Amino acid sequence: MALNQTNKLVWIIETIYKAGKITFEDLNRKWIDNVDLSGGEEMLKRTFHKWKWSIFDTFGLVIECEKAAPYRYYIENVDDMKRGSIENWLLSTYSVSNSLIESKSIKDRIILEEIPSGREYLDPIIDAMKKNHFIHITYYNYWREDNREHYLMPLCVKLFRQRWYMVGRIWPSGKDILFSLDRMRDFRLSSHTFEYPEDFSPQEYFDGCFGIIPDKKCKVEDVLIKVNAGQANYMRDLPMMDNQQEIERNEEYSTFKIHVRPTFDFQQELLWNREELEVLEPLWLRKEIAGAVKRMWNKYKEDK
Repeated sequence: MALNQTNKLVWIIETIYKAGKITFEDLNRKWIDNVDLSGGEEMLKRTFHKWKWSIFDTFGLVIECEKAAPYRYYIENVDDMKRGSIENWLLSTYSVSNSLIESKSIKDRIILEEIPSGREYLDPIIDAMKKNHFIHITYYNYWREDNREHYLMPLCVKLFRQRWYMVGRIWPSGKDILFSLDRMRDFRLSSHTFEYPEDFSPQEYFDGCFGIIPDKKCKVEDVLIKVNAGQANYMRDLPMMDNQQEIERNEEYSTFKIHVRPTFDFQQELLWNREELEVLEPLWLRKEIAGAVKRMWNKYKEDK
């Protein structure tokens, strides 16, 4: 689907979502006012109904109409817009794209974050996944500081904090390894195909993971953290995990429970909060974080 066409669909979704319910006449007036998308021309009703189906096919959202006057349109499954699905990610991405396209006059006042390279490999990897083709990659390892060749089955990709990752099953060892696309140095599509392994599920592979480290030696368990009142506001708006629960709250602090695999990247997230956060349980994780804080203190304690 062309980018301009997708932007039109996103505009319709956003306009109906913001209004809650809206008549076709009001929607059409807003459409005409948005000259960048409409060209100042009306939206035909048959075109609107055609786009309704495209919205369902692309984003999984159902636009319905009231059965009685004033016959307003609304998004029936609006809660789906808040879930972490690929359709919701697409909607969010194109929504931002629309905002930027409509803001060219102030482009110097909109500052974007630099995204790591590796995007050029995403399309061919997804294409290989669709066709179940083996791929050859050259990958740079930070720890060994060298490039290594790998021949693998591309099983799934995951986006985490604006970086794309791929899980690949190495042939012939059968070991599943996570690769960051921005560290790939070369990509070649193989003519050989494979049967998608029945013993692999992306959801199970990342079960309980905070980010992208699926360390199965680290069990999924309940983590209790005590957070200062000010920082707790951020925790409510931007929870660490979808299952995060606030189980205690007062004027000084809040206590949150998170069901998670406390891997290295989760521990890094805890440390990022500095003194605003304290791990209460489990005891081993509390000691682990305390040890990291002590090691940091030892690096700075000689300063005067």
